[in-house]
Amino acid sequence: MPTTATDLDLNPAEGAREPRRSRTSGIDRALQILDYLQKQGRPATAYEIAHDIGAPLSTIYVIVDDLVEKELLDRKDGGLLWLGPRLYQYGLTYARTLDLLNVATQEMHELAQSSKETIQLCGRDGDHMVVLAMEEGKDHFQVTSRVGTRTPLNWTASGRLLVGHLPEAERRAIFARSAIASPTGRAETDKDVLARAAAAALEQGLSIQAGESDFSVACIAAPIRDNQGACRATISIVVPDVKLKQENPDLIAMVKTSARRIESRLGWRADRP
Repeated sequence: MPTTATDLDLNPAEGAREPRRSRTSGIDRALQILDYLQKQGRPATAYEIAHDIGAPLSTIYVIVDDLVEKELLDRKDGGLLWLGPRLYQYGLTYARTLDLLNVATQEMHELAQSSKETIQLCGRDGDHMVVLAMEEGKDHFQVTSRVGTRTPLNWTASGRLLVGHLPEAERRAIFARSAIASPTGRAETDKDVLARAAAAALEQGLSIQAGESDFSVACIAAPIRDNQGACRATISIVVPDVKLKQENPDLIAMVKTSARRIESRLGWRADRP
């Protein structure tokens, strides 16, 4: 593609041509919009999006109209924008190709049936834990974290496990920039304490938290590790904190067994604690 005069700045003093700052492409802007809505976890106006991502409002209007037309965005009452139905179809197709999710979903169902509790499969999304899949048990204990919920790593049992295999310096760096106070004020925020706790939890094959993100809610999580020992995901049981000490059924043993079965079915190492 030939270069035009509008693409360059001319410096008369030196007679040199220097390229201007590159423009953000349309597809990059579209991704910024989608990423923004996912991060916020709620509908937003075009003005809010443009302001927060630092883009010209006129550009955002044009891209939003195109995304709405293609059902990648959904325009709600009051001009609020949210992720569109076409993305859901893409997500379903992608999910069907994931061996881990397919295997774990079946195991979640079996664990929910045997424990009668709510089961979640969680993964890492940058500095957050995200709920990948969920199945409610017969006890119908209500939890606020649904599929797609993103939570700071330091608030959850799964969050610590998901970074436990990383080098210590990397764990400390992650918690230094991402650890924040939880709504209950009980979540640990010290990067050094968290880095040590993450490694210890992965080594033990178990992480438990109670009341750190939600009052009276506990989570018992076990890591799902690949052949290199990296925690690819977690499977967890979410219960009222009063059930942590129960022995019948033994929820800790059940969730650890489920994690080992998933690893075994995927051909990953299962000879761990």
